[in-house]
Amino acid sequence: MTIETNYHTDRLRLRVLDGADAKRVYDYYDRNRDFLEEWDPHRPAGFYTVSYQQQVLEKEDKAFREGSMIKLWIEPRHDPSKVIGFIVFNNIIRGCFLSCHLGYKLDKDYINKGYITEALRKGIDIIFNDYQLHRIEANIMPKNVRSLRVAEKLGFYHEGIAKKYLKIHGIWEDHIHMVLLNDNV
Repeated sequence: MTIETNYHTDRLRLRVLDGADAKRVYDYYDRNRDFLEEWDPHRPAGFYTVSYQQQVLEKEDKAFREGSMIKLWIEPRHDPSKVIGFIVFNNIIRGCFLSCHLGYKLDKDYINKGYITEALRKGIDIIFNDYQLHRIEANIMPKNVRSLRVAEKLGFYHEGIAKKYLKIHGIWEDHIHMVLLNDNV
């Protein structure tokens, strides 16, 4: 399998970033700090610094090279200098499982315009066809109606409730366990 780091859709560029892109990633998180707070766990001290983001990007690049994760940062093709979110397929497991977990975030100024759906369609194609995985799992808080709509639009189905799945701002939140299967593997 050839490992690609750069993909395109009609309106977007999806790329694996490295430490050199830390300032752009920091800018994304800083712009969206209040918007993402409702959905994210508590951030560690220093999270909103370029040096912290550089360290994270270097760890993510290592995980990508090892084959356990692919995180594709989203840039609009009309303004590729700007990071507007990401899609991430992590906990990639091979062998008889051939599975991964999905996460995604988008800039507050780009929601409800089809960007995350467009990015995820491409990401799913990559995971199912290039990576040859069988199963993508996404866990979404019930109150995150926009995210649930995106997953359903892409064909994910409700497999159950993961009780007290993630600790978000000090509260163990239930998540709806959504799954998409690749019947060609």
